[in-house]
Amino acid sequence: MTSTAPLRILLFAGVRDAAGCDVANVSVDHPVTAAKVIETVATQIPAAAPLIGVSRLAVDGQYVAADHVIERTDVELALIPPVSGG
Repeated sequence: MTSTAPLRILLFAGVRDAAGCDVANVSVDHPVTAAKVIETVATQIPAAAPLIGVSRLAVDGQYVAADHVIERTDVELALIPPVSGG
């Protein structure tokens, strides 16, 4: 059984800069995987899509795999782009 629910995803670093905002609010059908959440955010914010596509999703402070199922009880979702150092 699927049902639609809103998700609030925090945006960081280059994704935040390209998107021009700190948060993406998307509506998804549950159950939903981390990969689908990333795809949905990229569709909603095309200017940041290239960077979103290589970013990782963190759920409640932990990076998750693409096939991780997002639960309705998950509190914090964050999209974090790769970091380069020097």
